[in-house]
Amino acid sequence: MDQLLQIKELLWKNQVEQAIRQLDLMLDSDCPQKDQIYYLRGNAYRKHSDWQRALNDYQRAADLNPQSPAVEARRALIEILEFYNKDMYNQ
Repeated sequence: MDQLLQIKELLWKNQVEQAIRQLDLMLDSDCPQKDQIYYLRGNAYRKHSDWQRALNDYQRAADLNPQSPAVEARRALIEILEFYNKDMYNQ
């Protein structure tokens, strides 16, 4: 099975830490699919509510490949974060 497919499976099973570790190792190698790796790691960080790291990885993926799904993922995450109103929880 392709390594990226294995990582997608880990994310689907909510084994996020393991997926991040594998993605980090792939980024340290000479892998040609860095845009996909950054996109998947952004998804992993999003699952952990680590918004800044998710946005950073989505941006890296978009910089490498302007056609990456990370472009839309980043835009959507920014919209969600702009909509989020913390004052609502202080009522």
